[in-house]
Amino acid sequence: MSCILHIETSTEACSVAVSEDGLAVFSKEDLKGPSHAVQLGVFVDEALSFVDSRGMPLDAVAVSCGPGSYTGLRIGVSMAKGICYGRNLPLIGLPTLEVLCVPVLLHHDLPEDALLCPMIDARRMEVYAAVYDRALNVKREIAADIVDEHSYLEFLNEHPVYFFGNGAAKCREKITHPHAHFIDDIRPLGKWMFPLAEKEMIRQNFKDVAYFEPFYLKEFVASKPKKLL
Repeated sequence: MSCILHIETSTEACSVAVSEDGLAVFSKEDLKGPSHAVQLGVFVDEALSFVDSRGMPLDAVAVSCGPGSYTGLRIGVSMAKGICYGRNLPLIGLPTLEVLCVPVLLHHDLPEDALLCPMIDARRMEVYAAVYDRALNVKREIAADIVDEHSYLEFLNEHPVYFFGNGAAKCREKITHPHAHFIDDIRPLGKWMFPLAEKEMIRQNFKDVAYFEPFYLKEFVASKPKKLL
């Protein structure tokens, strides 16, 4: 197993964690944000001091790479790259919507055929969302959606679907299908990144530190949300 530094700044929450041998051993978070420009450097310094003072060999840096806040993602990815350059470490990029799924899978009892629909708030009735099964196999790729009463019916007609994330609350009045379930207070945080980061570490699936960008910047910032039918 590995020692990994995790950075999560995709939403209003700013968080940093360290995992060792598949366990979160350090975690700092500020949920009141956005305060990434102020807090992230402090949290990272504390995390690196924690690692160095215990003689823990840091193996990689994992960063949440969107979709999410343009500014938050730029700050988080820039910090992760700087650490990778300074310490000659590989970089792991994790989709924010998959990070959101981790606390739901760990702490909620879901039926076998359940589908997960994490949502990141955009504006009005717009969200960035994807659909996964319990093994995090992609059932629908990440997309920008305009949510109405017809949204996600192809999944809701066949499966219980669990909606969560900071974009889900505003969708309650629109998504009223009996198979729709909403889970509150689910945030993407550094302490939830380690199961995904460990998998990428085993696969040696690293990003090019020089050229890596949050995919939100490339894939979504110029796209228009679509209405689901």
